Amino acid sequence: MANADKTINFTAARVADLPCREGKTQDYYWDSTAPGLGLCVSKTSRSFVFQSRINGGSFRVRIGKTSVWRLPDARNEARRLQVMADSGLDPRKVKAESIAAAANAQKEQAQAATRESVTLADAWVMYISERKAHWSVGHLNNHINLASAGGKEKKRGKGLTVAGPLAALMPVRLSELTSDCIANWMTREAETRATNTAQSFRILRAFIRWADDTPEYSGIIPAKAYDNRKVRNATPKSEAKPADSIQREQLKLWFQGVRQLANPIRAAYLQALLLTGARRSELTELKWANVDFRWKTMFIGDKVEGMREIPLPPYLSDLLNGLPRANEWVFYSPTSESGHLEEPKDAHAKALKSVGLPHVSVHGLRRSFGTLAEWIDVPVGVVAQINGHKPSALAEKHYRRRPIDILRHWHDKIEAWILTEAGIEWTPSN
Repeated sequence: MANADKTINFTAARVADLPCREGKTQDYYWDSTAPGLGLCVSKTSRSFVFQSRINGGSFRVRIGKTSVWRLPDARNEARRLQVMADSGLDPRKVKAESIAAAANAQKEQAQAATRESVTLADAWVMYISERKAHWSVGHLNNHINLASAGGKEKKRGKGLTVAGPLAALMPVRLSELTSDCIANWMTREAETRATNTAQSFRILRAFIRWADDTPEYSGIIPAKAYDNRKVRNATPKSEAKPADSIQREQLKLWFQGVRQLANPIRAAYLQALLLTGARRSELTELKWANVDFRWKTMFIGDKVEGMREIPLPPYLSDLLNGLPRANEWVFYSPTSESGHLEEPKDAHAKALKSVGLPHVSVHGLRRSFGTLAEWIDVPVGVVAQINGHKPSALAEKHYRRRPIDILRHWHDKIEAWILTEAGIEWTPSN
């Protein structure tokens, strides 16, 4: 048996038989043929090792088990490691870097595979979650409904809901959301619902812009997916809707139909729309904390400026002050998940039908505020500032932001004129 403290000429037989001496947990033998090559023997295993010096210090690394490494291969590995050490490279660091690089490469491959497989539906969840705080309830519902798979029981009426136009794109991988894919989708959907398809395309276009600016999805969607000639040609042309509004001679019947609604909150809400020209969601989300009955003002949500202050004219003030304060919302609803009124169009349609008036959309009440104000020559900038439209320089030569007291002066006049035309006899509470 060879002395373990001296180098010996390794052979395959010796490598297999050299023992671990009594009293030791590990014994080391060193090869005389390949300097630095050693054999580490324990009671349960034996492995090739390499030992050398670098930068004035010694180091030892494990090559591998003798059951895996043949002796000639171990000697070649020892020579390679010695060349590395002679060049000033620490084999341990080189090995660690190699392992890290391989791990990073594997991770990048996995991430690339994940990015390649992500679908519109996958990213849509994150998009909604990140952006909904910046949207009105109505805008959020549009995103949900237009992407809905349908097949659920209708909340109103019988039957199942129909899939939204965007539902067909939800299973599509982002990497396959090409201009051809989008153009073909629009062509199919526009055959039966052109308006909804055009709206869905605008929503999809906003999503793609968001995805391009979001690290998780940036660069996955092919370039110019929504911006080329084929897509533009497939985009449904929006047909201008008739400019529906309440006419001067219809005011009396309109107020009659609305005020006789069984639900006083819906009745008050519809009158508030006509008397302020606000957007539908701006009033459904009006909170009591933003209504100042002393100074006759309201702060309502504005899709452009966040919030805007408008006057609270006398009749509307009394109307709101008479509503129950069941929660934080002025126009509360005991049945909606949000706690406030969500969809007023059915109540409005019922009111119109009860007095024989033709259809006017809920948005038409916003339009009515502006057209009715023209009867008393209200400056266009006043109307625009109250209902949240910024007039152009052509529409108002000297446009400026007016203080609330000037807005109130004109807003009170608008309300008084509308009530007179409607034949409403009313005495202010104070």
